[in-house]
Amino acid sequence: MYVRFPLSLRNVEDLLAERGIDICHETVRHWWNRFGPMFAADIKRQRISRMRGFRQWRWHVDEMYVKLNGEMVYLWRAVDQEGEV
Repeated sequence: MYVRFPLSLRNVEDLLAERGIDICHETVRHWWNRFGPMFAADIKRQRISRMRGFRQWRWHVDEMYVKLNGEMVYLWRAVDQEGEV
């Protein structure tokens, strides 16, 4: 839950206590330090495998409208696959 939702360690401790698991928030921190890199690597691997189907997409455009001096202005920025302009 700590990885998936923006919870503090003490919030995770309270959630686990409601389910009958009595641990300290420091235990949650130790678990995260030990297993967090494995979770992050797995998430990254899954994200990369999902993106492999989109190889024909080489760039995208970031675009938005903003109000400057009471006037709506259209802004855009073309970005290639590596994130460079």
